[in-house]
Parts: sequence; C-alpha cells; structure tokens
Amino acid sequence: MNNSITEIVGLITRSFEENFEKMLAEKKDISEFVIEIKKTLDQAGAILAKEALEMMDSLVKSDSRRKQNWYVHEKAAPNTLATIFGEVHYHRTYYKHKSKTEYRYLSDELMGIDAYDKMDVSLKAKLIEEAIDTPYARSGRKAVETLEISSQSVMNAIRELGPVSNNEVKITRSKETPKILYIEADEDHAALQAGGCAEPRLVYVHEGRAPVGKERWKLQNPRYFGGMYKESEELWNEVANYIDQAYDYDQIEKIYLSGDGASWIKSGAAIINKSIFVLDRYHLNKAVKMAGAHIENAEREIWRAIKKEDKEYLKIVFETILDATEAEAKAQAVKEAKTYIMNHWDNIKHHYSKDYSGCSAEGHISHIYSDRLSSRPLGWSREGVDQMARLRVFAANGGNLFDLTLRKKQERIRETRVIELDLKVCRKKMNKASGETIDNLPALNSGKRTQLALALRGLRGI
Repeated sequence: MNNSITEIVGLITRSFEENFEKMLAEKKDISEFVIEIKKTLDQAGAILAKEALEMMDSLVKSDSRRKQNWYVHEKAAPNTLATIFGEVHYHRTYYKHKSKTEYRYLSDELMGIDAYDKMDVSLKAKLIEEAIDTPYARSGRKAVETLEISSQSVMNAIRELGPVSNNEVKITRSKETPKILYIEADEDHAALQAGGCAEPRLVYVHEGRAPVGKERWKLQNPRYFGGMYKESEELWNEVANYIDQAYDYDQIEKIYLSGDGASWIKSGAAIINKSIFVLDRYHLNKAVKMAGAHIENAEREIWRAIKKEDKEYLKIVFETILDATEAEAKAQAVKEAKTYIMNHWDNIKHHYSKDYSGCSAEGHISHIYSDRLSSRPLGWSREGVDQMARLRVFAANGGNLFDLTLRKKQERIRETRVIELDLKVCRKKMNKASGETIDNLPALNSGKRTQLALALRGLRGI
C-alpha cells in the first residue's frame, strides 16, 4: 500500500503543477485543465483498484480458514480487468482444493470477479447505460475513453444481465389515490435481421397531465411497462397488479384506457377493472385525413359529425366523399377509414368527456422505443428487441443500472463463493497497513507545512 499511495500522491501533485502551469502559460480554459486532471484521477483509480485486488489476495493467502481446505497452486498469476478507470493489471493466487479436483482464484471470487471475467461490473453497467441510447459500437467509446470496446463486448454485457422485469423498480404506494387513472398503449415496429419486424408493446399508467410551460405538459407519476409479449394478457396482468399495489383500487372511480384500437390494447379493458377504452386522437386524426384530405371541406364535415355524435350524418358524409372519389385505390382507403371510425364510434365520444386528458402514446413510443429501436436502419433479433425495450422501460421508470447489474452479479457469485474471511482479522491488518503507509509518506515526513501534509497529518491525529 505504501508504494501505491506514494505513487498516487506524486502522480496527482505532478499533474496539478504541470497542468496549472500549462493553463497559465498557454492561457488554457479551465475545462481543459479539468479534462487532464480527470485522466490523472482515472490513473489513480486504476492504481487503487490494483491495490484493493492484491490486498484481498494477501488477506486470503494468510487466512487460517482458507488453509484448512485450499493450498497454493500458482503464485502471482497475472490478470487484466477492464474498468471505468481503464485497464487494471494485477496478480492473484491460484488455489487447489486439498481433497477435490477443484481450482479457484479465491480472492477474485470474493471481489465479485468470475473466472473468465475481463470486465468489471461498474464498466458493464456503464456500457449498458450507454447502449440504451446509442449503437453498441459508440456506447463502448462513450463508456471509457482509454479502452477500445467492441460491439460484441457491449452485446455480451447486455446478454449477461439477462431478463429485466418490468417490476425491477420498486413500486411506491401512493399516499392519495386519484379518482381517475389514465392508461395509454401503443407499439413500435423494429426491423429484424431475418426480415420482417418485431412489435414491442408499451403501456404506461399515470394520474393525468400538469402544465410545465407554454403548451407543454408532464405526466403525473407515470409507470411504464413494455417488451415482447406472446400473450397480451401477461402484460395487462402486470399493469393490473401495479395499480393494485400502488393505489387503493376501491377509491378509483374510472380508468381511461387509450390506444389505436388494436385488439391487444382493447383486451386490456376486459382485464383492468373500471376501465373505459378511448380511441386516441392521433389515430383518429390519421383516419380522418385518409378519408377526406383529397376533397375540400371533407375533413371539416367528418369532424363536425364526430363532435355532434351524429352517426347518421357521418354516414352521409362518407357516401358523399365516395361518390366524389374516382381513383379505386383512394376509394378503398376511404372505405377503410370509414370502417375504422364506425367500429370505434362508442370509443371516440369519450374524447369530449371533461375528465379525459387525451393521449400521447405516439410521442412516448417515439421517446421510449423508436429513438433506439426503429429510427435507424438496424437489424435486431427478437430477443434483442425485447431486452432493449425492457431496459429503456427500466430507465424510464427511474431504475439504476449499476444497482441492477451488481445485484444480479452478486446473486450468481453468492452461489459459487466457497470461503468467507474473518472480518476482525482483516480490519486489523488493513489498519496496520494504512497507518504504516501514511507514516511513511514523504509529504508527511518532509516537515513542510503544505496543504497535503496538513491533511495527511490530520488523518493520523497529529
């Protein structure tokens, strides 16, 4: 430890002096100074990570309980671990079990490193975090500047994470249940490597909208659900369970469920108690344009019939449009629009209910899914679409990727870990090593009253 701390103190001191002088001489911006210091601190981090790994190795080597079952098979076996600081080169001991044909890097296991791990969990979490928003190749470059990380490495980190449930983020019980809840649903279309497309679904529950500026609104307490589902019932059961956990269902008077009228969306109304299906404005407007955009005033008359809830007049408007439409293809489009609107007539009128807040599902699909899944000419696997959709939902719900990655890794490690160290013995050895290190620092023993010396003396109570 003595050498490591001395190295770090010297590294930081030199970096500060050199870069400060450079800033003065070359009139550099403070931002350039910060960037250079960040590089130095990354180097210091790598030194400390190496020290921690080798200190753990030393503690395992001297542990009495380890000696009962394991003996040293190979000393100082080299390893390199990619971290957010860059590469960390260190040595650890390779052990063999005394009665079994079993070999282990025991100190690595205690530090959460699998036998074939080449990357630290924090870096994996960073890679996944970046990959949620950017292509795999770019996410590797953004995660750590000093390393070249391949697209495959990023993909491997995501696959290693495994399935991400929509319930990974803790559900908080609402202190006050609103009388009205809102559910909105839609789907994206992501191109597949093998051709065709996958359709990840997105559902979110919220308590209404609040203004955050001129013509800008924010959803109140939204909760997102998404991924690839073979059966829509599975998705809607997740939504129903969330509502039951987050709210007092008895206090809810009604739930508006908005979407484009797809059967999987409308099926939610049968599962979610107290729900009323509403055809969302975006798709209704699309149908109106498809039917009447080619004829002057036709759209206006369709909307007039809808607002007056006059179904008979709407039929007359469509007949008039069809009579004036000569092209067969266009006439077919008008018929399809008519069927779409007529089939959802009862679901359209709720637009004009005073307590209905509208639907922004199309915008949320774009923000949550399309920006990553379908806006670029990418080819996905179905499994890749599902996991990326769930990761973006996880992030939208405020999930912490480092916590999730670490938790999943620890669950696997606990199952394979074969020794535990005596914490009291470890602490004594660490305290002794730390005391000796500080006592031997040149900055402490030089006699100079520098800020560094004063700080270090403070640590020793001098």
